[in-house]
Amino acid sequence: MALSKKPVNGMKDILPAEMELRDYVTGVIKETYRSFGFTPIETPCMENIANLSSKQGGENEKLIFKVLKRGEKLKLSEAKDEGDLVDMGMRYDLTVPLSRYYANNENDLPSPFKALQIGSVWRADRPQRGRYRQFTQCDIDIIGEPGNLAEIELIGATTTTIGKLGFKNFEIRINERRILKAMAAYSGFDEKDFDAVFIALDKMDKIGKEGVTQELTEAGFGRAAIEKYMGLFALLDGKRDVNDGLAALKDELGDFLDNDVVKNMAEIADAVNATKAAEFELVFDPTLVRGMSYYTGTIFEIAMPELGAACGGGGRYDKMVGAFTGNDVPACGFSIGFERIILLLQESGFKIPKSPKKTAYLIEKNYPVDELSRVLKQAQEARERGQQVLVVRMNKNKKFQKDRLANEGYEEIKEFFNK
Repeated sequence: MALSKKPVNGMKDILPAEMELRDYVTGVIKETYRSFGFTPIETPCMENIANLSSKQGGENEKLIFKVLKRGEKLKLSEAKDEGDLVDMGMRYDLTVPLSRYYANNENDLPSPFKALQIGSVWRADRPQRGRYRQFTQCDIDIIGEPGNLAEIELIGATTTTIGKLGFKNFEIRINERRILKAMAAYSGFDEKDFDAVFIALDKMDKIGKEGVTQELTEAGFGRAAIEKYMGLFALLDGKRDVNDGLAALKDELGDFLDNDVVKNMAEIADAVNATKAAEFELVFDPTLVRGMSYYTGTIFEIAMPELGAACGGGGRYDKMVGAFTGNDVPACGFSIGFERIILLLQESGFKIPKSPKKTAYLIEKNYPVDELSRVLKQAQEARERGQQVLVVRMNKNKKFQKDRLANEGYEEIKEFFNK
């Protein structure tokens, strides 16, 4: 039986044209983030299963690719539960590994620590447009900064990067976990039920207010609490400006909403709007939840009109490092949805700017070695002038070969025949 030539479901081969685009986008991301003082790091692709299953990753913990124990440690006949079989898993994001990394290396790192991490992550998810089981994440995080300078810097760096890639008129939607809790408490929900309420609310953009109302009703919540809760979202309809939304919400919630939360959000909005280097709108979105349960404060998300879905997001997670050390450290991060950015650039016909001239040298079969050395030296001199030079043997079907090279962006094709 022949081996399967197709990649595993939900994963894909990357052809040269896409790889060239991915390299370019990665270069823009790294260059821009470095200009904001972020330092590249790398963490292993696998983590201890206990770290990945710590109840902080939300729904993603159900999507872990788990790794069986090896050798003598794997005793199938004696296994009583999954813990006897599994000891590692493939990382489903870069935040949990970063928190472990910081906890393990804190004494060797500056404070605050501004980390840049680009790498593959794995989720046993249902593949769909722009979503794979193996995909690249691009994260920046600031650990050790308790104030909102972290949020302001993260939003500024991320939007500057997206702007440099040619995107305009996108949105950064922003909310606060403490606002979510204040709205739920004001409406009459018990604190123990907040997570269930937020799971329903997180579907608002897909099922609308009627759908959320139905889900909360079917979950057994009281009619009065549901109506009061949904009334808050009706009150905030059209109030996209952060300060306008906060003012309306504070007037309604009163002491349920802490003044410090309002002040913090207003400062972030004012600073971001005053210093932005890209064309985007900062929007207050009281329905924004972000599924990860490790978020403790500000949360944000990138919305692209071309995609009709999020292209990244993040927030504050001040309790994550403490899960490893016992001492909480303030932390905040923002992740770009790399695969979806690549998809949008491909679909828009994006051309890499200022790419080097591409020249192909076609060498006839049995070309003399001494002459070949001369051609190779000529190619090297062209590379030193900044050109990209491909040296290949001439195929029998030369026209097809030249057409393909032209489609790959080779502007000049030189032919070298045996005299």
